[in-house]
Amino acid sequence: MSYVEVPGAQVPIRMWADPATVEGVAMQQLRNVATLPWIKGLAVMPDVHYGKGATVGSVIAMHGAVCPAAVGVDIGCGMSAVKTSLTADDLPDDLSRLRSKIEQAIPVGRAMHDDPVRPGTLHGYPTSGWDDFWARFDGVAEAVKFRQERATKQMGSLGSGNHFIEFCLDDTGAVWLMLHSGSRNIGKELADFHIGQAQKLPHNQGLVDRDLAVFIADTPQMAAYRNDLFWAQEYAKHNRAVMMALFQDVVRKEFRKARPVFEPVISCHHNYVSEERYDGMDLLVTRKGAISARGGEYGIIPGSMGTGSYIVKGLGNAASFNSASHGAGRKMSRNAAKKRFSTKDLEEQTQGVECRKDSGVVDEIPGAYKPIEKVIDQQRDLVEVVAKLKQVVCVKG
Repeated sequence: MSYVEVPGAQVPIRMWADPATVEGVAMQQLRNVATLPWIKGLAVMPDVHYGKGATVGSVIAMHGAVCPAAVGVDIGCGMSAVKTSLTADDLPDDLSRLRSKIEQAIPVGRAMHDDPVRPGTLHGYPTSGWDDFWARFDGVAEAVKFRQERATKQMGSLGSGNHFIEFCLDDTGAVWLMLHSGSRNIGKELADFHIGQAQKLPHNQGLVDRDLAVFIADTPQMAAYRNDLFWAQEYAKHNRAVMMALFQDVVRKEFRKARPVFEPVISCHHNYVSEERYDGMDLLVTRKGAISARGGEYGIIPGSMGTGSYIVKGLGNAASFNSASHGAGRKMSRNAAKKRFSTKDLEEQTQGVECRKDSGVVDEIPGAYKPIEKVIDQQRDLVEVVAKLKQVVCVKG
């Protein structure tokens, strides 16, 4: 489908979703965003749903301003995937050992490494820039400095919620490794701090929603936020890369006889800010629950823990600010999912997948998400499908 345009106060709201199917609170959030004086465009992805501060599945382009809540608290959250030389024929009948080995190598939930992971210990991991990255921690907000040790030990760990590690097969039987995570606790603490700072600024006092407080260009507050934002986005990228290296090491050991070879890793943020130029204007484009989909650019759009995921290639649609959805998108809240579904439902909906099937992950049940096939179909003018993946192992925090 092409987009539907809904009137907004400052800019029209371009929607790659049927407005009638979007929950009322999410539509109100979008209308609120469209009132911001600095906004130059707003694109809405088919996985759109209500989020804290700003709508998940929204792409907000602003001139001379940025809204930290429109990035989300998991700064730099995103996906990584890699195709391997392994095939379905290489897999054992029982995948529980593989899942266990992944969980041993990569801390999940609130867990972290006992000692910080050193890139030199990871097979083929580039060490250049690592020391410089950590040296720049000295320049982030004083309010989070006490978290440095925790941040170093959480590097290369999964987290909880909708974050996952998956061992997948594509339609040809090829094995893919895929994972979803972000900047862990340090990104959240930086986001919370800066959202609080923005809400105190005089120019934000008249906004329709205090969560939409912005920083304005050429101010000390904006400079401080940009510094911390881009550092946290880099942390998230390193975090996924370290996990992927640990994941590949597990696969090398478990499939030693097959001698697996790995293609280049595809990686993309879906909660972040980017400096981009449209119609001759330099803009700060915020994607919260959306990926960059420039022409020819590879991206990853995952489903839920029992459904398929997609490797896609961007079509470079400027109307969406060269963006696409970040996943299937929730159709009900976590609390609603817990009330609606049981562990028996979870077992049925994740049949054939080696994964947790206990009450702790019922809120992540496939039935709590929109159908991924429909979400993909609604953005055929934004991306083309390269591969469809189906997980056979899913690790959750």
